[in-house]
Amino acid sequence: MEHWVFRHEITYKDKPNVWLQLLNPVLIFGGVRMANEEVVLLSFWACTFAGKVRVALAEKGIEYKSMEQDMVTKGDLLLKMNPVHKKIPVLIHNGKPICESQIILQYIDEIWPHKSPLLPLDPHQRAVARFWADFIDTKICELGKKIWKTKGEEKEATKKEFMESLKLLEGELGDKPYFGGENLGYVDVSLLPFSCWFYAQEKVGDFSIETDCPKLIAWHTRCMEKDSVSRSLPDQQKIYRFVLDLRKLFGVEE
Repeated sequence: MEHWVFRHEITYKDKPNVWLQLLNPVLIFGGVRMANEEVVLLSFWACTFAGKVRVALAEKGIEYKSMEQDMVTKGDLLLKMNPVHKKIPVLIHNGKPICESQIILQYIDEIWPHKSPLLPLDPHQRAVARFWADFIDTKICELGKKIWKTKGEEKEATKKEFMESLKLLEGELGDKPYFGGENLGYVDVSLLPFSCWFYAQEKVGDFSIETDCPKLIAWHTRCMEKDSVSRSLPDQQKIYRFVLDLRKLFGVEE
């Protein structure tokens, strides 16, 4: 149960190619899948890693079926689709599974390049985007989890390190509307499910992210105004209630 929420274990390319669009019978313009294409996402509403995939699919206009998973019993479908890690998210595209959220995001961008590209064309910019996405998955994820799983001096030290990490992200954002520039990109999609937990982290940690990182909070607000984002991610109040339940489960109430 160590990674129950943040690391998948939950209850329950390159450049757009017009010739690929014309020759591949699966793809059509406008982000609507053809009748013979099946996209299924094994997911759970509170899983941040699955949230990235939901946002990416919605941003590209890809129709899919979401199937909630129970990681206590780990059903037959999940074990069949991800026998190595036995975790969500898993994207099943025409019967074939793709595992691990960042790999799934890159797959989505390659298979459906015709709308809302996530990764930039420039190789260096692509590498930078992948760097920050990894930073989010490791640093931001782990520190954010420790805020609600710890107390006392350990929590205070974690809050300080968490804010220092968020300031680094805010520096990368700069004055751009999105990390991807004028449009939502790979880093935006990677961070958004975690930023939905900011409210809960502030409440249990008794601190304000907006005080030190106002641009980051403005970015989150801007992103949530997009329908593709707001309908793909859970409400912050719902997450907060979930965190309170988790704190009871882990015995960290103060």
